[in-house]
Amino acid sequence: MAFTEFRPLDENSLIEYIKATPSLFSKIGDSHDGLKIKEVGDGNLNFVYIVVAPSGSFVIKQALPYIRCIGESWPMTKERAYFEAMALKEHGVLCPRHVPEVYHFDRTMSLIGMRYLEPPHIILRKGLIAGVEYPLLAEHMSGYMARTLFYTSLLFRSTTEHKRAVAEYCGNVELCRLTEQVVFSDPYKVSEYNHWTSPYLDRDAEAVREDNVLKLEVAELKSKFCERAQALIHGDLHTGSVMVTHDSTQVIDPEFAFYGPMGFDIGAFIGNLILAFFAQDGHAGQGNDRKMYKEWLLKTIEDTWNLFHQKFTALWDENKNGSGEAYLPAIYNNPELQKIVQEKYMKELFHDTLGFGAAKMIRRIVGVAHVEDLESIKEASVRANCERRALELAKTLLKKRREFVSISGVISAMKQVQS
Repeated sequence: MAFTEFRPLDENSLIEYIKATPSLFSKIGDSHDGLKIKEVGDGNLNFVYIVVAPSGSFVIKQALPYIRCIGESWPMTKERAYFEAMALKEHGVLCPRHVPEVYHFDRTMSLIGMRYLEPPHIILRKGLIAGVEYPLLAEHMSGYMARTLFYTSLLFRSTTEHKRAVAEYCGNVELCRLTEQVVFSDPYKVSEYNHWTSPYLDRDAEAVREDNVLKLEVAELKSKFCERAQALIHGDLHTGSVMVTHDSTQVIDPEFAFYGPMGFDIGAFIGNLILAFFAQDGHAGQGNDRKMYKEWLLKTIEDTWNLFHQKFTALWDENKNGSGEAYLPAIYNNPELQKIVQEKYMKELFHDTLGFGAAKMIRRIVGVAHVEDLESIKEASVRANCERRALELAKTLLKKRREFVSISGVISAMKQVQS
């Protein structure tokens, strides 16, 4: 069976594809005896198959020419698989401990074969809903973000290297436009795709659409998202894009990758942890009020930023006399000036993180594609109360982000909204 043009694979045709692909067939011992295939794609966009045989395993991910959760009425480029494969490979070189290895990429079939993250790995979001603590999460994610963002920025690269890379990823324009629509546009206007916990949040959704200050601030963030090619970002770094065990953290699904603002990645991850925090009251039950778990989430949010700051600036210090062309050593040539530059850079990055994180939170409450943390709360009135608190905090962070001087201030604001 030839695979010379695109077609969606099912379990039967996938077996034929594997047999015809040495880089995959060799992973299962060049035999399909005892082969088991299971489709597990629970995301919004793609088919995902787990392939397991007695002698090996891998995952196959195939992009479809439309958004899976909506259907063929919303077309979407299959080329996103190319950018995902490139980002996995590049981030894998920079941070191999936290990125699954790519075994195979087929651009014609829009298909990636990669390491299967076997049980007990689960999607982080599901662990957070279940109230599981991951003691190394902040340590691992701060390291992943520090390395992938620093080493793809002008703090490390020459402008020639950087522009060449930016140009390559400019082709991922459709996925960027999707983000522009669902994060920076739809929540602030009437859109057929918006939904919320009605009727409880009807007035809240209307208030977002009528808030002129909020609209001005989100316009500034959209401008940064579209115009600032700061580093190679994952582009969709929420808690559904991370798989975990107690001692392993793996970042997956970078199909939205492009050269954009660093704060979009950091904000997406922290913003989703904040959503998980506000969802906890909806998951509390007899014998478990989730208070201790909320304290762990608060500490994880604080540690994630503080450790990122520490690791990112350490990389900067180690490479300050290297090939990076953002701040040439011949100009920024004394410790006092270097300190001022670094503090200014990190202050702006912190405020970007809060703004983008807040925008991601708002869209998950009154836009399209909500989060399971909140959607799995069965009682609508309870869910709405959790969402309203998260929305209140998000609006504060977005509009007043420049007033926050540290992550501890964000933690205090979260506690105040929660009380």
